[in-house]
Amino acid sequence: MTFAAPDVDKLDAVTAEIAAHAAEYDRTGDIPWPGLEAAHRAGLLTATVGKRYGGPGLGPRDTARILTAIGEGDASVGLLAANLLNTHAAQDARPTWPAAYYEDLLRRSEQGPALANAIRAEPELGAPARGGLPKTTITRAGDGWLLNGHKAYATGGSALAYHLVWAVADDGRVGHVVVPGESEGITWVDTWDHIGLRASNTHDVIYEDVRLPLDAFVEIPRGPDGVYRDPAAATGPGSFGHPALYLGVARAARSAFAEYARSRVPTALGRPIAETERIQSVAGEIEVQITQAETLLHGALLRLQAGDEPDLSAIKVAIARSVIAATQTAVAALGNPGLSRHHPLERHLRDALCIRVHPPQEDAVLLASGRRVLKKEQQ
Repeated sequence: MTFAAPDVDKLDAVTAEIAAHAAEYDRTGDIPWPGLEAAHRAGLLTATVGKRYGGPGLGPRDTARILTAIGEGDASVGLLAANLLNTHAAQDARPTWPAAYYEDLLRRSEQGPALANAIRAEPELGAPARGGLPKTTITRAGDGWLLNGHKAYATGGSALAYHLVWAVADDGRVGHVVVPGESEGITWVDTWDHIGLRASNTHDVIYEDVRLPLDAFVEIPRGPDGVYRDPAAATGPGSFGHPALYLGVARAARSAFAEYARSRVPTALGRPIAETERIQSVAGEIEVQITQAETLLHGALLRLQAGDEPDLSAIKVAIARSVIAATQTAVAALGNPGLSRHHPLERHLRDALCIRVHPPQEDAVLLASGRRVLKKEQQ
């Protein structure tokens, strides 16, 4: 199998094709197949497949550019793509999947969108990045495992070709188990009724005696203190896919604002509001916030590439603030039209607010950063 590298310098057409379906799927909440298929045809969904597997093996910066383009078209498609691209990149960096399963995922990826995602959260546990062990279990059964548990916020829903389920083994080890999406014993519960990312199908899923081979389980190493910590709590180059897609949402908000400003001609004014200094200043503020987010995103990745160690968690918080500020500024300037379901800005605002839920959350970052600063001052 061979997957061609996408042209990351020519993504505007793909963005437009994805955007053409975004409003419809935001309303229905259905799996956004047209957007996913557009991204697949452009080679975007396999961009991080490793060279060892016949893929282009694109790095974090090109991946960020891809996800910004997809997110600009549809944030829900961007989230599904971010999770998949991160899965492929992780497999290339540290192969852990059963060979037959990953080969199957790649075969499916030749034919169309084949999604995969890590399934971590649970109703009782809440955000896994906050700590705690999952109640989901795998127990030995003959030459394999039986998986049982209830997961929440499983983005991708029934469209997932593969799940990477966070679970505790009966011998006390903690890790992920790779689960084919069509396995017997999987039941989806339609719980997703969210303010944003409405087409992401982030539903609950129940696993009942799902039978899996022995090599489907991959243990998570304990930390230096001997404690298991969920990978979602760690910030690295791969985790910048989420900020990248929301940068795309802010760009979409900028475009929607500009289009409205150019076409809106109040009778009392007699010319487009885009010609007024007030609207021009608002457009400038939006541009400053987007420029700031983009510079933070790619600047952090360049620093990592150069061997530096920036505070990625703090940078993610700063990007989130800029994305939300840019989108809220656009909505506030337009008033009622910006909050109407008939205008795309309303959807972009809802989607932009969702950047806050991705770990690490702002309050945890601020607390950790503040403690570091104060401890340093004491020394």
